[in-house]
Amino acid sequence: MTQSLDHRSYDDLFIAGRWQRPASDRRLAVISPHTEEPIGEVPEAVPEDVDKAVAAARQAFDHGPWPRLSPAERMAKVEQLAAVYARHVEEMADLITDEMGSPRRFSRQGQANGAAAMMHLGLAVGREFPWLERRQGVLGEVQLRRAPVGVVGAIVPWNVPQFVIMPKLIPALIAGCTIVVKPAPETPLDALWLAEMLEEIELPEGVVSILPGGRDVGEHLVRHPGVDKIAFTGSSAAGRRIAAICGEQLKRVSLELGGKSAAIILDDADVGRTVGALKNAGLMNNGQACVAQTRILVSDRRHDEVVDALAEMMSGLQVGDPTDEATDVGPLVAQRQQHRVQGYIRSGADEGARIVVGGDDAPADRGWYVRPTLFANARNDMRIAREEIFGPVLTVLRYTDEADAVRIANDSDYGLAGSVWTDDVAHGLEVASAVRAGTYGVNMYNLDISTPFGGFKQSGIGREFGAEGLAEYVELQAVVAKGAMPPLGAA
Repeated sequence: MTQSLDHRSYDDLFIAGRWQRPASDRRLAVISPHTEEPIGEVPEAVPEDVDKAVAAARQAFDHGPWPRLSPAERMAKVEQLAAVYARHVEEMADLITDEMGSPRRFSRQGQANGAAAMMHLGLAVGREFPWLERRQGVLGEVQLRRAPVGVVGAIVPWNVPQFVIMPKLIPALIAGCTIVVKPAPETPLDALWLAEMLEEIELPEGVVSILPGGRDVGEHLVRHPGVDKIAFTGSSAAGRRIAAICGEQLKRVSLELGGKSAAIILDDADVGRTVGALKNAGLMNNGQACVAQTRILVSDRRHDEVVDALAEMMSGLQVGDPTDEATDVGPLVAQRQQHRVQGYIRSGADEGARIVVGGDDAPADRGWYVRPTLFANARNDMRIAREEIFGPVLTVLRYTDEADAVRIANDSDYGLAGSVWTDDVAHGLEVASAVRAGTYGVNMYNLDISTPFGGFKQSGIGREFGAEGLAEYVELQAVVAKGAMPPLGAA
């Protein structure tokens, strides 16, 4: 392999656990969202590379040692990876910031440190997981064995690249699967650096491949008959297509898709504390987060007070160089994303919503920046209230009473996340139970990566994190025997 010392340039692809020449001379240039200048370059995988990686993964799963090791032996390798990764968390955060413009503080805490923590949490789950258990059945004692699902194709987006690789890679490895990972073309550098770390722990040949590429590579991976399961994070539109293809093949699939989360501010909430917390909950990662609380639901009685407080908070945000620790909002990942978000801001104004703060003009001459924008006088049938914008845009919606607030929160194609803000936590739990969302916060919204994460409705199928996330990578086999079974663990 030829690579730069700062993990910015690669000549080879990581196929079957080795650096190998790509099948074509196509290259992906990685562009800084802040400077608009190239910062790296990697090979672009093509379908022939996918065929090679899947064939190796199939061979490794069907005939190799990896799925036949004990869970403890596989977890020992993951522990080695966690130790290697821990030495490079700060540098990984820097690389992610340079690749996709995430503010340095978020790249460190919300991405690189989160990815490192997921490895340890995955190991803790694996140690307690019921790999083998006994139950009493109608015909006698039944042994339940949780076996690896097979060859996994994992497709991950650009917005939190390491954070979304880990809940696919780590449980797949612990379960005994082999895996082909396709990172987004915008953020291949962090994934190939992870490949270098995987090389250090010397997994058996064929267990892991990492292939940066575009939609053609992703679709080829999804359609490949040698792949047993697809794990995808991305848009609901892409998720529907993947689900349809997997349905045709009866292929296992888990999908973590879009969101349009509602933050319900009840009349007894402390407005100052609530708005302070929504700075992160609504605008994390420059607004490029599927769980961002972007619909702010407020009663008629407290509407103006909340809008004024949100406007003051958003007017005070520091927008600029994402490497600056003081930066709150950096650039969006690509020029097309900048233009997309600006289009939503124009749409909101055209449909009659009022821009309180921000606008569709670029705040800088260089870099793919968007002004943090707050809308008031919006309706829930507007595009800015119904569609996932993926930028620093918040929309305030009025409600008449609590039942109306819950109705508006549920009036969405999505059901990924949500929150309620109140002085009464017990009542907040009642509100949470009435909202159709996979994860919910009372007086906060942060992902707890030890608990199951996923969505209702068009926000996905399946769960990541925790025992439920590991269960996505196993098949359940029930065995009934005529005669007494030996004790569990006996040879």
